[in-house]
Amino acid sequence: MILVRHAESAANAGLPTDSPDGIALTAAGQRQAEDLAERWASRPTSISSSPFVRARQTAEPLARRFGLPVETAAVQEFTYLSPPRCVGTTAASRRSWVLAYWDLSDPDHRDGPGAETFREFVDRARRLLADATWRDRGEVVVFCHGQFMQMVRWLQEHPARPVDSEAMRHFRAVDLRHPVEHCQQYRICAG
Repeated sequence: MILVRHAESAANAGLPTDSPDGIALTAAGQRQAEDLAERWASRPTSISSSPFVRARQTAEPLARRFGLPVETAAVQEFTYLSPPRCVGTTAASRRSWVLAYWDLSDPDHRDGPGAETFREFVDRARRLLADATWRDRGEVVVFCHGQFMQMVRWLQEHPARPVDSEAMRHFRAVDLRHPVEHCQQYRICAG
């Protein structure tokens, strides 16, 4: 399985957004998605995407190139801030909320309606890693998000780590220290 982070989105470009699932790619992001599809070396056996618009828009050029449908998978970004309070905000204007969330380091804290807890996020990534159905399907390409990719990688490096405040702080430090770039790929090997 190859995880691919979506291309540049409006939120990444610092523009105001209304809902995490509806954020679209910028013109630069569209070009990144097209370039990725043109450079892809081998034919995937299947293509999946997060239900979020920006991931699906990144997947579409590759799907068109190989004549494949885009399936939907639960690999969406970690939405830890409540979407209703973020309507019309930018990443910069949400910064204090982000810092407060991660400073709290409570894996069971839910910011409000539509938000996911850190523990739920960990469990969602663990379900992907535990799902053996993709292992025999050849080259499965999954378009997702930076923090989701980071969590999958983190769980592979720390599979037995309990989900507690210390783990949450460690994950955040890793995420900040090694950011996932737009269209970056991460291969999960069957094992």
